[in-house]
Amino acid sequence: MKAVIQKVTSASVLVKGEIISEIDNGLLILLGITQEDTTEDIQRLSKKIANLRIFNDENEVMNKSLIQIDGNAIIVSQFTLMASTKKGNRPSYIHAAKPEIATPLYEQFVHQFEQDLNKKVGTGIFGADMKINLQNDGPVTIIIDTKNK
Repeated sequence: MKAVIQKVTSASVLVKGEIISEIDNGLLILLGITQEDTTEDIQRLSKKIANLRIFNDENEVMNKSLIQIDGNAIIVSQFTLMASTKKGNRPSYIHAAKPEIATPLYEQFVHQFEQDLNKKVGTGIFGADMKINLQNDGPVTIIIDTKNK
C-alpha cells in the first residue's frame, strides 16, 4: 500500500463537474493498493498518517498531527501510484490490485481512518474519472509505502 499525503489549505474532488468531497485545512491522501496488501497494512498506514506531525504549532514548527489540529481529510484511490516504469516509456500497472480486491481494501482503509481520526472523511468514487483541486500548504508532500518497513 502506498500513500501520497499532501497537506492542504483546501481540496475538492469533482466527478462529472459535481463536487463530491471538499475540505479546508487538512490532508489529501492518494492511496495505491497492491494485491498483497493486508488489514495490517491498513491499520499501520492509517495510524501513521493520522498521527503524522506535519502541522505547525504555536511556534510555526511542524509538530502537530491531523488529530491534534482537528483537521479534515479526503482519501482518493489512485491505482497509478503502483506504476512500474522500469522498462520502456509506458507504465505497467501489474502490481496494482484489481478492483475486486482494491475496492474492499480502499473502503476498509477509509473506515479505519475515520475511526483513527474520530470523524467522517471525504472520498473520491472508486474507478471514476475524478478532477482533484488542491492548494498544497508548504508545500508538504510525503510518500509512505507500507512495504518499506
